[in-house]
Amino acid sequence: NDFNLELLEINASDFRNEAQINAVLGHSSAQRSLFFKEKLLLVDELDGVAGREDRGGLTAIQDLIETTNYPIIITSNAPYDQKFSTIRKKCELVEFQELQYLTVFNVLKKICDTEKVKYDEFTLKGLARRAGGDLRGAVTDLQLLSTSGEISKESLEELGGRRQLESMLQALVKVFKTTDPKIALSAFENVDEDMEKIFLWIDENLPREYDKPDDLARAYDVLSRADVMYGRIGRWQHWRFLSYVSELLTAGIAVSKKEKYAKFVQYQPTQRILKIWMANQKFLKRKAIAQKIAGATHSSMKEVVKDMDYYKIMFKKNKEMGNKLAEYFELDDEEVEWLRK
Repeated sequence: NDFNLELLEINASDFRNEAQINAVLGHSSAQRSLFFKEKLLLVDELDGVAGREDRGGLTAIQDLIETTNYPIIITSNAPYDQKFSTIRKKCELVEFQELQYLTVFNVLKKICDTEKVKYDEFTLKGLARRAGGDLRGAVTDLQLLSTSGEISKESLEELGGRRQLESMLQALVKVFKTTDPKIALSAFENVDEDMEKIFLWIDENLPREYDKPDDLARAYDVLSRADVMYGRIGRWQHWRFLSYVSELLTAGIAVSKKEKYAKFVQYQPTQRILKIWMANQKFLKRKAIAQKIAGATHSSMKEVVKDMDYYKIMFKKNKEMGNKLAEYFELDDEEVEWLRK
């Protein structure tokens, strides 16, 4: 390689838990090379680490970042996933964007010239556009079409378009960073997410992108109308409304602003599901405490829940009384701690 570094590589999909990662990179990341060369550590496909069977995998990578003296490169398709937040804070993010079609065209042109394949520039540019930024796919298509020694318009039409799956972040850029409805309309066509997730992503990131109150108000008005339409689909099974929902979520949101915002925005996945879960957990804890107090005082749970704030004040202000009440109501340590928060 250009820097004459010894490469130590693991694929996170194959080495996923703490023991496996440490076995491959742990000692090697702290020791000098046998030939006194510097090292480069590569953790490929970080997205492969997930689930209970991968216990400690992310922690091992975090420790590796903090302890090694060598540079580390980590690749990920979803760097903004919540589970990678700690690792992300320790890294500098470098985005590899899809290739422009002219870059792909120049590579294909060079291959054709070298291999003596006949072509016209218009057809070859069409092949480059259909690749959707996938150079390897474009070269594969070129190899398929060049078996006759010539790239023709007819063979290109037979090939059809190469549909690329796009990330949610790419789709949001198309909606938020344009005021042209034609550009925005196709934003979610190649995104492999259900409509509910798209609603949540837009809802989460609208206030990050739209600074002006009028722009934000118009955008949320459009989002609410899309939600009403989507609700009618579920209620009446009128699936023809889906096209209206799509237009509102893309072109409608895009034209809600008077002009594009030049600032960089780091789009984030929705936190609403996590907040709902936390609220449910809080409610369950309150319900469990209310049941114990209601049983001990021969009261209704409804009355106890209504008076819960007074119980919390007693537990906070008077620790001795709180301990006596906890013993009388048979509350455990977690429930007492919840009342004292």
